[in-house]
Amino acid sequence: MLSGRIRTQPARYCAFAVVLAFGMRVTHAQQPSPQYRTPTAANDPSAVQTAIRGNFVERLARFYVADWRGTLPVGPAPTRRAFDAPIDSPPFPAGDWIYGGSPTIGVPDTTVYPLMTALKMENRRTKIYGWAKGTYNQSTSHDNNYPLVFASKPNTARLHQVVTFIERLPDTVQNKRFDWGYHVTALYYGIDYRFTTTKGVVSGQLLVSNRTYGYDPLTEYVDLYFPVKDGLNLRVGRFLELPGLDSPLAPANYTMTRSLVYAAEPVTETGAVATLKLNKQWLVQVGLTAGHDVAPWSSGHKPSLIACVDYSTTTNHDNFYACANGINDGKYAYDNVQQYDMVWAHKFNAKWHMATEGWVMYQRGVPSVAQNLANPVPTEDGTLGAMCAPGQLRCFAPEYAIVSYLNREISPSLTVGFRADLLNDKKGQRTGTATKYTENTLYLNRYFGSTFLVQTDLRFDHSWDKRGYNNGRARNQLVGGISLVHRY
Repeated sequence: MLSGRIRTQPARYCAFAVVLAFGMRVTHAQQPSPQYRTPTAANDPSAVQTAIRGNFVERLARFYVADWRGTLPVGPAPTRRAFDAPIDSPPFPAGDWIYGGSPTIGVPDTTVYPLMTALKMENRRTKIYGWAKGTYNQSTSHDNNYPLVFASKPNTARLHQVVTFIERLPDTVQNKRFDWGYHVTALYYGIDYRFTTTKGVVSGQLLVSNRTYGYDPLTEYVDLYFPVKDGLNLRVGRFLELPGLDSPLAPANYTMTRSLVYAAEPVTETGAVATLKLNKQWLVQVGLTAGHDVAPWSSGHKPSLIACVDYSTTTNHDNFYACANGINDGKYAYDNVQQYDMVWAHKFNAKWHMATEGWVMYQRGVPSVAQNLANPVPTEDGTLGAMCAPGQLRCFAPEYAIVSYLNREISPSLTVGFRADLLNDKKGQRTGTATKYTENTLYLNRYFGSTFLVQTDLRFDHSWDKRGYNNGRARNQLVGGISLVHRY
């Protein structure tokens, strides 16, 4: 994700705080999409088909009513080869510890979606589903909230995402035969395309025209599953970056806003990644891509390595996931950061868990954008230069970041949490300002059934060395916001 994609944005002034508290039991869980974690409950497709009748509109309406009342038919726990899910979903984004670049090997796809029910296609392996997300925030900043992302326009209501996926997941519960799957983004429209655009993939909307709203074919890939060890999946296409606690997919996040860690890192890769499950505890991944956020046919692409290892303890109360991502010569190109990332997740008990991510990134030979420089080297469109030492035309630009989430399940439909976040953009190459940033966020999430999600954030940001907020005019920023996510 490049800060050069989201320059100044007009808005107003105010301060805002939102608190919601509801209580409602939920018995249905939604199968996460590409980089969700996996659910902890299962619907019975045949029972849903029998229980919900009528024409398209009637079936759709009756599904939502049953979902919100908690009366959708729930079948017995399905067979799975993976560990039991450590946390509940809902109310959390999903139940299993996250890894990207693959379906969750050993976990069945049991989800029944509202649209598939309305179409009388509950039992089909190919599924059509999606969601719409809108937000409103109030901020002490006037021009923009950046580097707060996915709510960067202050004091406004915005349509962030209207998403439709067409997907077939391979059967990874069995381990005796080859199977396949695919994923197509039929629609990803809204203001959030500004944070996900890949150079060379309808990128002129942003990099040339700088449109407020746009479309991005976010994820397009095939999955090839082989019965090797405990399961081998080969994903080929454009997929979300590995690893990461935050996601561009609205329901896959703990919070309405995204962390500083996520604001500075890439979003998608185009290439191939192989995921080998060695046993219940160990998993390894290796891949080759065109680089971060760049299509193989566009300028600036470079063959880049992905290498990851994932480990869970025997209790599955702890998970460690480490990746080297986008590894090549590290020389300046479009979003060509060399990223070394690690995620640790821990379950304290049935109600409390935490998740922490930290990374180090860098590029070599980044053009200087320091003032009073004779004959400066131009930067690529959509990227930022570095604040190099006086007289330097290019320099080494490192950055590091860490974020931690602490989550509490209050009821099967209600969670609260706290996020603490640090980003040190040492040369300003990720945000445009060479400074350390911190943010702290209190958040509350309320599910209605499994298909309607209300998220509220109250967030305080601070830049320590220079003014990094409100277009360089403020060190502090207070933002309160609410988002509504409706799944179909």
